[in-house]
Amino acid sequence: MTQLDLTNDELLSTTRAVRKRLDFDRPVEKDVLMECMALALQAPSGSNVQGWHFLFVTDPARRKAVADVYRNLFNNVYAGSPMAASAQHADDPTMKATQERVMASAQYLADNMHRAPVLFIPCISGRVDQVTGEMANVGQASTFGSIIPAAWSFMLAARARGLGTCWTTIHLMQERAVAEILGIPYEEVTQVALVPVAYTKGTDFKPGPRRSMDGIIHFENW
Repeated sequence: MTQLDLTNDELLSTTRAVRKRLDFDRPVEKDVLMECMALALQAPSGSNVQGWHFLFVTDPARRKAVADVYRNLFNNVYAGSPMAASAQHADDPTMKATQERVMASAQYLADNMHRAPVLFIPCISGRVDQVTGEMANVGQASTFGSIIPAAWSFMLAARARGLGTCWTTIHLMQERAVAEILGIPYEEVTQVALVPVAYTKGTDFKPGPRRSMDGIIHFENW
């Protein structure tokens, strides 16, 4: 697969959460997904366990069933919650327009998730739901830290090949329901995200607006 002419820095700074610019009408070839996966599997994992699983959903009926769960949760739970993009950065008026655009594009994705030619669900063996106390932090950090780097590597590799992705987690509010739709053994495997994958409408993406490093970068102590 021909790759975009991007420097390493351009790849890292322009791999965006793509929603409105996903091309829902163009199929994504399996061999391109496998190219991205070959790179993703080079990511590190805790104790080199490599307990990851990656599910690609391309069947229209299954995509629709998963997207229905996502859309219902987005509209009935997320959109009005403190987690919503519209509720973030409330103390910074300069971010208001940006967050409104993010919320509008998130709504667009919720309305159109079923149209994405591929839904990518990274998973990890085991569960840490019931772990409590200080071990909960260790368990969660090591578990998610053993799958997110691989998933992000996949998303970077996808960007380099003209594909867009968007990391979402809203469906995890009903993770068991999605597990039943897709035959994922819920008691043994944890879903981590739901990522639509599609070619993008155009390939020119810019770095996103970010807050200043002042106040978030620390050396030696807080």
